[in-house]
Amino acid sequence: MRIEHIALYVKDLEAARHFFQHYLGAASNQLYHNPRTGFRSYFLSFDGGARLELMNKPDAEEQSPSLTRLGYIHLAFSLGGAEQVDRLTARLKADGYEVVSGPRTTGDGYYESCIVTTEGNQIELTV
Repeated sequence: MRIEHIALYVKDLEAARHFFQHYLGAASNQLYHNPRTGFRSYFLSFDGGARLELMNKPDAEEQSPSLTRLGYIHLAFSLGGAEQVDRLTARLKADGYEVVSGPRTTGDGYYESCIVTTEGNQIELTV
């Protein structure tokens, strides 16, 4: 068994898609739009077969912006090495994204950084 994809509701579908394409090399399909419900989505594909569905619907509800709330909290992307983590973290910081932690080696042995991206969503960059 494998996870087929992860889905994320966002306010600004195009900005979220741009972020994942620009910084993490995602490939996007064409926009799906259901005019009856207002639902819109893109499927983004990453090297290795992982997929992320970005979704937007006019009546989607906000949730607490806390980075320690219950539920899904971040997506982790393996970049292949510490140098790549350092480089992308510096690039994101220079582009105005908040670096929550790192780059650093965690107590459980991961080399990582955590970044707050579009709409308060957090990603982890790791080796």
